[in-house]
Amino acid sequence: MRKIILLSFLSLGLNSAFAQSAPYWQQHVDYKMEVSMDVKSYQYKGKQELVYTNNSPDTLRKVFYHLYPNAFQPGSEMDARLHSIKDPDARMVNKVKDAEGKEIKQSRIETLKPNEIGFLKVSNFKQDGVAAQTRLSSTILEVTLAKPILPGSKTTFTLDFDGQVPVQIRRSGRNNKEGVELSMSQWYPKLAEFDFEGWHADPYVAREFHGVWGDFDVKITIDKDYTIGGSGYLQDKNSIGHGYEDAGVTVVYPKKAKTLTWHFIAPNVHDFTWAADKAYTHDIVKGPNDVDLHFFYKNDEKTTGNWKQLEPLMVKVMDYYNHRVGQYPYKQYSFIQGGDGGMEYAMCTLMLGSGTLEGILGTATHELGHSWFQHILASNESKHPWMDEGFTTYIEDSALNELKGDKKEVNPFKGNYTAYYNLVNSGKEQPQTTHGDRYDENRPYSISSYVKGSIFLSQLEYVIGKENVDATLKRYFNDFKFKHPTPNDIKRTAERVSGADLDWYLVDWAQTANTIDYGIKDVADNAGKTTVTLERIGRMPMPIDLKVDYTDGTSETFYIPLRMMNFIKPNPNPNEKRTVLEDWAWAQSNYSFSIDKNKTAIKKITIDPSGLMADIKAANNVFEVK
Repeated sequence: MRKIILLSFLSLGLNSAFAQSAPYWQQHVDYKMEVSMDVKSYQYKGKQELVYTNNSPDTLRKVFYHLYPNAFQPGSEMDARLHSIKDPDARMVNKVKDAEGKEIKQSRIETLKPNEIGFLKVSNFKQDGVAAQTRLSSTILEVTLAKPILPGSKTTFTLDFDGQVPVQIRRSGRNNKEGVELSMSQWYPKLAEFDFEGWHADPYVAREFHGVWGDFDVKITIDKDYTIGGSGYLQDKNSIGHGYEDAGVTVVYPKKAKTLTWHFIAPNVHDFTWAADKAYTHDIVKGPNDVDLHFFYKNDEKTTGNWKQLEPLMVKVMDYYNHRVGQYPYKQYSFIQGGDGGMEYAMCTLMLGSGTLEGILGTATHELGHSWFQHILASNESKHPWMDEGFTTYIEDSALNELKGDKKEVNPFKGNYTAYYNLVNSGKEQPQTTHGDRYDENRPYSISSYVKGSIFLSQLEYVIGKENVDATLKRYFNDFKFKHPTPNDIKRTAERVSGADLDWYLVDWAQTANTIDYGIKDVADNAGKTTVTLERIGRMPMPIDLKVDYTDGTSETFYIPLRMMNFIKPNPNPNEKRTVLEDWAWAQSNYSFSIDKNKTAIKKITIDPSGLMADIKAANNVFEVK
């Protein structure tokens, strides 16, 4: 990708697909950073130059930066959240006993010592060479500018920063549980996003990722024994080596050299992440469209075999995503053992590397999927986590099912529906409009974001047909890549592709906790025919697919359109007879129709035989003639 790609989007002007008012705009950043890492103290020093382009119609008098490492300090908002939430993230707490011998969960941040905390300090902040006023508020730095940034103008920010890498607790850190020394995510002063909604200067409590696209030019100086993997393209690979060098090249370092300076360029991304360790094995495998897939993992018996098997599988997964969603636009992607689980970053992921092949394959497949939905489309993950996590889960499940070959499941999303039903039955569901930090508990957040977000698409297959959903995904990616889409954009794309009216679907599924519950209320003989009466019990409306199995072994289907959709779905089973009935208006709780056979000829009637409609009570969806 080159910067011209982003500029071409900025020149498009008015397009009715965009969520904001015309003309469309977005900000742009160009980072230049030089950082030096002390691997003994885990502290680093750096300089940053940032050219900021104000493409908005607003005059900006302030800007905001994220200083994520400051969250890993006793008393921070992240620490406070661990104390107040009922089910704190297990990775971030220790189980200890209180004075009465009762087991409690203790925040790991609370116990950090001064040399174990994270911090990021900014000094010498200047705008075009003139000092600007800064105010620190935990993980947010507010800057009152020396001069306003007018619409359409550029300005240059320069600053110095000092950081300390915290003991690994969440995502970034040092010496994780698998022994990886440096997981450097969210490590630099990062300019907050300003868009048509205003500033997104959310404190780092738990969820994040909404950034400004731009070009990153980063130089990292570190002890020469460390191998680095991360975002961007290494510029001096035949001087650095560590597995990057061209075939046949032998890299020889000067005898007195104690450090190496690694130079990376990452074009048109909204983040820059890296990891480093002395014991990394580094493999490069060619992926689709000549993309280099890098694999960095600890060289031990528990890890090596699984990662070697993982490599060709990820080539297949990337190829699947390219065909299912759209072409990956960069020329490298790195799978890096590090972090505390699995987390997506620009052109790379940090993920735990031990465990079963199935486990690391699932993690790698999910995190790679984020490249499309978070790092190319880049919806606001704090406000709409279901758009990123859910859509990524949907294509992850689809890809893993594809890898099964002849053993593919008809419905690979069944587990998601079960998890969603459990959430509904728990009484803890909150609308998907809930900010990612504001869920009462972590589990409802996870199910709402990953599972219910995935069902948005798998259930949409039921609503408008799988072919229309496939086309929707491709058009959505093509229309909104590098544009920060909002929920309305995926809805409008599906409407354009299918011709259906889907406002009701977005509102009820994503903006309320309304549920779907349809039932077969009565099946009665009626002068040689059979009258079937259905009832809508839940608040959320749906069109109805209904299958009738007869005692002679034959079957047929009936389709009841939803009136507010103004749409008739293509027959999902063209080889089976289908009758399209009159539409059903939401305000009518009951609906009746006739089958031209006696009740004694009927064996079973089933609402939604596909299992793709998230009806919370399956028992009343089936009527069997005794």
